[in-house]
Amino acid sequence: MARLIVHVEGATEEEFVGALLAPHLLAYGWERVAAYRMGRARSRERRYGIKGWDVALDGILRHLQGDPGCCVTTLVDYYGLPSTGPRAWPGRAEANAQPFAVRGRFVQEAMLSDVARELGGAFPARRFIPFVVMHEFEGLLFSDPEQFGEGIGRPDLAPRLRAIREAFNSPEEINDSPVTAPSKRVTDLAPGYDKPFHGPLAALQIGLAAIRAACPHFRQWLERLEAGPSSD
Repeated sequence: MARLIVHVEGATEEEFVGALLAPHLLAYGWERVAAYRMGRARSRERRYGIKGWDVALDGILRHLQGDPGCCVTTLVDYYGLPSTGPRAWPGRAEANAQPFAVRGRFVQEAMLSDVARELGGAFPARRFIPFVVMHEFEGLLFSDPEQFGEGIGRPDLAPRLRAIREAFNSPEEINDSPVTAPSKRVTDLAPGYDKPFHGPLAALQIGLAAIRAACPHFRQWLERLEAGPSSD
C-alpha cells in the first residue's frame, strides 16, 4: 500500500500537493502522491469551493473501496466547512465550542468515524488520514511573512503581514470570521491577490520547513504522512 490520494477543495490545494507535498513525501515510502479535486465528476456548480460532506464522503469511499492499495487524506479549510443542513461536515458544528488546540482534530476524528462506519469494522483506519487546515490555506502562508510577501510579488507588505502574524500564537490561530479570516486579511492588503495563482507560489517561496515549524496542527499531519503508508 503505497499510493496516497489527497482530496482537495480546488486549484490552490491541488497545486500545493503537486509542487510541494508530493515531491517531499516520495522520499518517505510513498510510490505516488496525487491530488484529487472533490466533486470533479459532478455537475459544474459543485466542482469549486468547499463541498458538502456528502460529496467529499462519496469520493473518499470510492477511492478506498476501489483501490485497496491506496491511502486517502484530505486538505480542506476549516473556515467555511458547512456546519448545518444536509451538506454539514461531521463535528464542524460542535468544534467551535472546543479549545482551539483540538478543533481541527475534533472534526478529523468525526470524519474518520463516518468513514469507518460506512466501510465496516474490518476497515484499517490507517488508510484514511483526515486533515483540515486551521483556519484556511492562507493561514499557512503567514508562517514566514517576509517570504509570503516575496512570493506574491509584494515584498513591501512584509511589515503588515508580520504585524498580523505576531498578533497570534501561531498562523493557524488567525481567526475565521468573514472579515478577519486569513484570506480576507490578504485581499484587504493586496486586492490583486489571486489564490490559485499566488497561493502556491507563496507556499513554494516559504517552503514546508517554515510552515511545519510555525503550524503545529499542520506539522502533526505532515509527520503522520512522513511515517509512511504502513504506519498505524
